[in-house]
Amino acid sequence: MARVIALLYGIGCYFVFLASFLYAIAFVGNIAHVGGILDIPKTIDSGAPAEPVLSALIDAILLSIFAIQHSLMARPAFKSMWTRIVPQSVERSTYVLLSSLALLLIYWQWRPLPDPVWSIADPFGATVLTILFWLGWGTVLVSTFLISHFELFGLRQVWATMRGEAVPPSQFRTPLFYKFVRHPIYLGFIIAFWSAPVMSIGHLLFAVATTGYIFIGIFLEERDLITHFGETYITYRKRVSMILPLPKRGK
Repeated sequence: MARVIALLYGIGCYFVFLASFLYAIAFVGNIAHVGGILDIPKTIDSGAPAEPVLSALIDAILLSIFAIQHSLMARPAFKSMWTRIVPQSVERSTYVLLSSLALLLIYWQWRPLPDPVWSIADPFGATVLTILFWLGWGTVLVSTFLISHFELFGLRQVWATMRGEAVPPSQFRTPLFYKFVRHPIYLGFIIAFWSAPVMSIGHLLFAVATTGYIFIGIFLEERDLITHFGETYITYRKRVSMILPLPKRGK
């Protein structure tokens, strides 16, 4: 029964993540309607503007809540402590759930700052940015499957527990995008967040803050990867660029 509960819990957490991910596309892209059948209640620029300084402060706090939770719970030291309370089998699912809830809090409580920083009137330029927006999100999603999508979001762990099997240790692999950049998921997010034909002050705050957090996250993540994979990752880091797909720097 405990295994069944763990599996159902993991599946539930995954669907909360999936909902938060899909909503993020609409939220950041200011997509108010989907196919004429679904209305999106809140986007990054929708709603009545309030006092700008207060709005910016609230938005910064919301982003900080996500950043702290997302980084703190990903650290090995925290995981070691956390799994004394939460079963190992659902540790990743719980992390995914809390990260998704932190995102939903942002969508719910975000204060718009709609004054434009730039607005691309040229149809060609606007189309290019829109294409880049979708390519960014596509890069994020594809990159998760290139490594291990279901392990990344906790399903592999709860399925293994259901079958009474141990989850095999993570293997270091560099498929497709990972041969050119070390962090294609983060690259996809950066492209998606900045590819806006109309960039509002609120959207700019979101893009600047999340981009800054991404680079902090890379620093922390790579430190953990070096600890886990040792010389293998050190060699990879020397050979492959961090974010931009620059030429290889050596064998």
